[in-house]
Amino acid sequence: MADGHLFNNIALSGRGGTNQGPMRIYSGGISWKRQGGGKAIEVDKADIMGVTWMKVPRSNQLGVRTKDGLSYKFTGFRDQDVANLNSFFQNTCGITPDEKHLSVSGRNWGDVDLNGNMLAFMVGSKQAFEVSLADVSQTQLQGKNEVTLEFHVDDTTGANEKDSLMEISFHVPNSNTQFVGDENTPPAQVFRDKIMSMADVGAGGEDAVVTFEGIAILTPRGRYSVELHLSFLRLQGMANDFKIQYSSVVRLFLLPKSNQPHTFVVISLDPPIRKGQTLYPHIVMQFETDYVVQNTLSMGEDLYNSKYKDKLELSYKGLIHEVFTTILRGLSGAKVTKPGKFRSCQDGYAVKSSLKAEDGILYPLEKSFFFLPKPPTLILHEEIDYVEFERHTAGGSNMHYFDLLIRLKTEQEHLFRNIQRNEYHNLFDFISSKGLKIMNLGGNQATDGVAAVLQEDDDDAVDPHLERIKNAAGGDESDEEDEDFVADEDDGGSSTDGSGEDESDASEGGGKEKPVKKESKKELSSKASTSKKRSKDGDEDGKKKKQKKKKDPNAPKRALSGFMFFSQMERENLKKSNPGISFTDVGRVLGEKWKKMSAEEKEPYEAKARADKKRYKDEISGYKNPQPMNVDSGNESDSA
Repeated sequence: MADGHLFNNIALSGRGGTNQGPMRIYSGGISWKRQGGGKAIEVDKADIMGVTWMKVPRSNQLGVRTKDGLSYKFTGFRDQDVANLNSFFQNTCGITPDEKHLSVSGRNWGDVDLNGNMLAFMVGSKQAFEVSLADVSQTQLQGKNEVTLEFHVDDTTGANEKDSLMEISFHVPNSNTQFVGDENTPPAQVFRDKIMSMADVGAGGEDAVVTFEGIAILTPRGRYSVELHLSFLRLQGMANDFKIQYSSVVRLFLLPKSNQPHTFVVISLDPPIRKGQTLYPHIVMQFETDYVVQNTLSMGEDLYNSKYKDKLELSYKGLIHEVFTTILRGLSGAKVTKPGKFRSCQDGYAVKSSLKAEDGILYPLEKSFFFLPKPPTLILHEEIDYVEFERHTAGGSNMHYFDLLIRLKTEQEHLFRNIQRNEYHNLFDFISSKGLKIMNLGGNQATDGVAAVLQEDDDDAVDPHLERIKNAAGGDESDEEDEDFVADEDDGGSSTDGSGEDESDASEGGGKEKPVKKESKKELSSKASTSKKRSKDGDEDGKKKKQKKKKDPNAPKRALSGFMFFSQMERENLKKSNPGISFTDVGRVLGEKWKKMSAEEKEPYEAKARADKKRYKDEISGYKNPQPMNVDSGNESDSA
């Protein structure tokens, strides 16, 4: 290329494996970006302090050291690339690359070379390994001769790598001449103190700018003292101590809890912190919403004027969650996300739901969904393949809830359960406004399909469990009996009163018509369980019941649903192929078969349903009930 060189499949090496990506070396510096997205590395030419080459198995490794003390290792260069880049660095950057040799002897004793913030273990004149002291999170002195270094979670960990270097121990004998001690300070202690001063960890670190005591953290759970330093934040608890570099802070979330005196503050991290074998990509803090604090920053005036004057103030007084977020944003440079335009039916910012058997709150944000507090789950809109509204369960009080399924482009699914039904319209409108795909659940369009699932009395929302109850309650299988179980959305529908045996007698004999009333699904379920008892003393019960409105035999026949047309066509075939099948099993089999059918297979029956619905609307518009309404003397009549 005209300005520099471009290489593909160059791997950035780190403690957790390698990540491949394209690398560009040009007159302005060096740039590398992880394949598939992620953090990019940009090194300006003026910041390059040194360049080294090392021969590694099947390739060559380029080492780049910057003025900030950072060191990067890029692997995947051919031998001819080394010669070309040597000339480029000399002519463009004025830097002559050095050559290092890799030790392959397998020896684990040697010398330690501390250069800048890099620690290299040398076996003779060759390098066995090298680690960055900027990655050190903690140091410990074990006994008198052993020093243990603990590392942050590595942000260069490969996507397919399960292991990462988290700890390394050095044995420093008393005879060591590189780190000379005395009777009270053994060489291992001198070595540890040197590491602490260079790595800026433990007691040798900088003073905190501000400290917040006794903060409740839900993930990882506990109460911590939160210290905000110039370059990192520290969580100090009774059993755990975390140091988090600001470079790992991706974003802050400030999310109030609806109708509760608490506010969530979430710190999203990349890489995450580790506790044992568990990774925590989100730190979920909970503050009292109305708690007021007053803090003064421990910062020199010269430093404040030169670096933080436009970002921070020297003193703050206000609500604790706002003060904490403002200071952390000024020190880390991370952006803060707050609730957007979504409002729940109670004018809150989120809806109650559950994820993986954990109750929590789902926040629909402008560019993501965030479930809190446990497990904290952040779903970006750009990662979503589609969303799907589902009926929570069949019948009963659970009809007041629904589920929301979010499927990612990676085929991973998140199912948020137990969302109150009155939140449906708010969620649907919000998701639609974001242009997210909503799966069709029964209609020709996504909107119709969702409404069909969540509409309690809709004909198309077939409930196999309810169909079994209906078939058990009815003894005859005629088309007219099927109509009695269809609740039309225009007139509310009605169902016949009494047991299945009584219905059969009435329809076959054409005699006195039974009183009817509008019934809910719950009442249908109760009726099915008591139908046998009613058949024995039906006459006696009829005398005790209040007088109800009678059905006009000349009234227009209610419209049938697509499922009912399907049932009429398939019921006899099902009985012929399964002699002796019960009414309950007929409803169950038909309901399951209908549920598995595709939209194309349902279309002929849906077309009949639409035509029948139009017929009913035309007939009902010109119909007038000639019979008077019978009302109990103790009740008031409803106005039209």
